[in-house]
Amino acid sequence: MNAEQSTANTEHNLPELSVGEISAALKATVESTFQRVRVRGEVSGFKRAPSGHLYMTLKDDDAVLDAVCWRGTAGRLRMAPEDGLEVIATGRLTTYPGRSKYQIVVESFEMAGEGALLKLLENRRRQLAAEGLFDADRKRDLPFLPDVIGVVTSPTGAVIRDILHRLADRFPRRVLVWPVLVQGDGAAEQIAAAIAGFNDLTEDTKIPRPDLLIVARGGGSVEDLWAFNEEIVVRAAAASDIPLISAVGHETDTTLIDFAADQRAPTPTAAAEMAVPVRGELRAQVMDDATRLVSAMNRQVLDGRRRLEGLARGLPDPRRLVEGAAQRLDDWDERLRNSLGVGLRVRHQNLAAAAGRLRKPDHRIRSGLERTLGESRALDRAMRAGLNDRAARLAQASALLESFSYERLLDRGFALVTDGDGKPIASVKRVSPGDDVGLRFADGAARAEVTSIGDRGTARPKPAAKPKPEPKPKKADERQGKLL
Repeated sequence: MNAEQSTANTEHNLPELSVGEISAALKATVESTFQRVRVRGEVSGFKRAPSGHLYMTLKDDDAVLDAVCWRGTAGRLRMAPEDGLEVIATGRLTTYPGRSKYQIVVESFEMAGEGALLKLLENRRRQLAAEGLFDADRKRDLPFLPDVIGVVTSPTGAVIRDILHRLADRFPRRVLVWPVLVQGDGAAEQIAAAIAGFNDLTEDTKIPRPDLLIVARGGGSVEDLWAFNEEIVVRAAAASDIPLISAVGHETDTTLIDFAADQRAPTPTAAAEMAVPVRGELRAQVMDDATRLVSAMNRQVLDGRRRLEGLARGLPDPRRLVEGAAQRLDDWDERLRNSLGVGLRVRHQNLAAAAGRLRKPDHRIRSGLERTLGESRALDRAMRAGLNDRAARLAQASALLESFSYERLLDRGFALVTDGDGKPIASVKRVSPGDDVGLRFADGAARAEVTSIGDRGTARPKPAAKPKPEPKPKKADERQGKLL
């Protein structure tokens, strides 16, 4: 056997594999070798398919790795990846035989350092600020003394105890706690639901609607406070109709809910101090105001008394004024009595003189009757003369009207021609030959037939008269007897 035959036999000893078999072998090798890995890279080409799956690429300066996150896992992610973010993806490597590619199936994401989180936070802040959620004109004043305060926080932490303790020290108020998770999966959804739930309370519900809300959490890292940076929480805080205080973290911690809230408190304890005034200070203020009010009233009364006394010194003695007026009154009373008697006597004399000048009533009555009778006779004569004059004028008008009557014309030989209805015919145009007309004379009436029409009475041939039927022979009167 020569060398060429040996080489050919060696080559044919290799097993033949199909494309599918080699792809499956590679898939098994990769998945068994890299069952769980953590890969750091920058997200690029991120997209969410209609099915809910997430597709992206992780890259660095040296290589590119495809990544996929299935829909069930995507719903549980603590953060949503975005292009340009540097993340650490935890998952397993596998292959995609359909394109001869290998990829990582992501099970979780986390930011690759605090810088990446801060970059994501800044981008989200700019986006929400552009929508106007952080505008100053949207913020409302806090109530001076709320009756009910709603607190959204963890029920087991020290935050709620600090808030309750501080409220009890300053001004005890009724507090409603809505327990929520403040970090981890589902925390953002619970916080947003709590804010909306407090706003949905009405007067008809058994639980009273708070006058003020406090969203609180203790301090922590950027990752621990990330739930308060989620868009759903920020939008819920901005949409709240109840004034809201954000008290998340310590003084140096800043979250996006701080920009959307009506007030930001550096700590939960400070939020309680913002919520209510100090009762002791209010009581002292009220007492001080009452004291100042009483002092001001006393000063005003004292000043008024002094001014009144000063004005009174310039007035005359009222008793002397009354004495002089009483004396003048007595004098006027005496003068009035005297003048009243004298006046009555003078008026009696004037009345007697006037009565003497009066004429007796019967004389005036007779004079009046005579004057009335004279006037009545004159009026009667005037009325008779007027009536006679009007009767003469009426007779004259009646004679004139009678002279204009057509009946006078009939007396002079004229005749009145009428139609069949008895209406006068004033024009020859209203008759035709053969018409039957009426003629009225002064002493009677007759009927006539029109035989011609014209200016001179041009005759139209008269229609032949119908032959008169021969008279029937009279029947002999048999009542007279015969002589023979």
